[in-house]
Amino acid sequence: MTTVTISLPESLKTFIDEQLATKGYGNVSEYFRSLLRAAQEREEDTRLEARLVEGLATGGKDIPLTREFCRDLKAEAMVLAKKHQGRKRSS
Repeated sequence: MTTVTISLPESLKTFIDEQLATKGYGNVSEYFRSLLRAAQEREEDTRLEARLVEGLATGGKDIPLTREFCRDLKAEAMVLAKKHQGRKRSS
């Protein structure tokens, strides 16, 4: 592992100490790793959303937007969401 040293004002250090005491983090490193993992997940979600929007904007003219298609798409999305939630819990 790599060590990173940061400087914080006392107000942020106090906030971190409160988080450690109330949220069940074992130490400062664990707290920061959780923040970084959450930021990574947000970035992944943002990239995925951008790719989906791009795909819808540039193509999809041959996709029939029927009730059946929307139902199947929703079912597939639910399966993917469950897989994604499983990855989040194991991180």
